[in-house]
Amino acid sequence: MVTNDMPHPVQCSDQARPSFSVVAPVFNEEQILPEFYRRVVAALEPLGEPFEIVLVNDGCRDRSPEIMYRLHEQDQRVKIVNFSRNFGHQLAITAGTDYAQGQAVVVIDSDLQDPPEVIPDLITRWREGYQVVYAVRTERAGETWFKKITATFFYRLIAKITSVEIPIDTGDFRLMDRRVIEALKNVREYNRFMRGLSVWVGFKQTGVPYKRNARSAGATKYPLSKMLRFAFDGITSFSYLPLQLATYFGFIVALLSLLFLVIVFMLRLINASNPAFYGQASTLVTVLFLGSIQLIFLGIIGEYLGRIYDEVKRRPLYIVADTFGFENEQISTESEEIHSRN
Repeated sequence: MVTNDMPHPVQCSDQARPSFSVVAPVFNEEQILPEFYRRVVAALEPLGEPFEIVLVNDGCRDRSPEIMYRLHEQDQRVKIVNFSRNFGHQLAITAGTDYAQGQAVVVIDSDLQDPPEVIPDLITRWREGYQVVYAVRTERAGETWFKKITATFFYRLIAKITSVEIPIDTGDFRLMDRRVIEALKNVREYNRFMRGLSVWVGFKQTGVPYKRNARSAGATKYPLSKMLRFAFDGITSFSYLPLQLATYFGFIVALLSLLFLVIVFMLRLINASNPAFYGQASTLVTVLFLGSIQLIFLGIIGEYLGRIYDEVKRRPLYIVADTFGFENEQISTESEEIHSRN
């Protein structure tokens, strides 16, 4: 089944709709999935309300899909969305929230660094009237000093330069009200920064502090290269500062060049016999420096143009190979809506 970027599932009745949906992207988490399921169920069952667990298979290459099917067979509250390939963490979150039917939707990673035991605290704040309840990391166990420093710098930088007030030290672990989810379904940009989009849509928001755990098994899915790409996606999605820097730097260099020209001219008048003022080394260094700066800013402009190119192609955000646990008529309706728009 091919699923476009914005499915239109059949709305469930109030009696059939779960109160809570837990959306978890899954990418090669065979060692953790059973424990993740156990802890999510243990956190939600005492609440005494219906819930569902939506697992998004983001192109797993280990035994994770087999474990997901087994969990679904033993518990129909576990629902599965299988991507046709790896589309990435942010698009897996998007698909999960598209398919989730709960009145409140909790996004959480399946690696158990974000403890499911915090979910009831998020729900408590939601019951108080908040539409977005994000989890704020007070401690980050098991992470290197480099990652902690860069994360601290990134969150404070993006809070300063972006057009929305993205909370400091927050990840994707958060609860969103049904009204927020429906609003996000209308935001279909390709390079997605979900923690920023959930703030951009507005509504009443608050935070809940928690201690982030160390990964208990497996390897991180965010090496340095992906972290840098993710950070740049966040900055370029909500800030024009990198483009504005080119203009600012251009004015600064122009003023410095004019000042340097005046200084050199005056020195040549004072000491015309000094050979230092007739050499080519300073000219060559200046040209190379300005050329490198131009290339850097051309690269930044290229990044923004690349994002525009992604948007105008109008490709679907993700493609779903198949699903388990959702009503057949819901899936067929999504397909009909997709074909009617195309």
